[in-house]
Amino acid sequence: MTDSTDSTDTAALDAEDRKIVTLARSARARNGVAEGAAVRDETGRTYVAGTVALESLQLSALQTAVAMAVASGATSLEAAAVVSAAETPADEDRAAVRDLGGPETPVFLAGPDGTLRLRVTAG
Repeated sequence: MTDSTDSTDTAALDAEDRKIVTLARSARARNGVAEGAAVRDETGRTYVAGTVALESLQLSALQTAVAMAVASGATSLEAAAVVSAAETPADEDRAAVRDLGGPETPVFLAGPDGTLRLRVTAG
């Protein structure tokens, strides 16, 4: 995984990217799940999700948000955000973003307090 040269200061993000980080954090807190995620599609619509942990179905928050976007007719992604205690986005999460958005799609990882930890690409 390659870090971008962008700052990890949340204030350095543009308003739309800050919005998906905030939405991801809200989903995590509201649902009491391990992770919250949000993605923005090519039309600017956002999809927000939490971790799915059923006996028969296990999806990370970011995988769920990407699935929601696809199920709603999105054909591409502009950006993705996940709020988690993890140090890096999971490879499976980046792969889901890459499948819909392409390898250059930015993926933002923020801690539970909303502080941006890392910005990488899906590639």
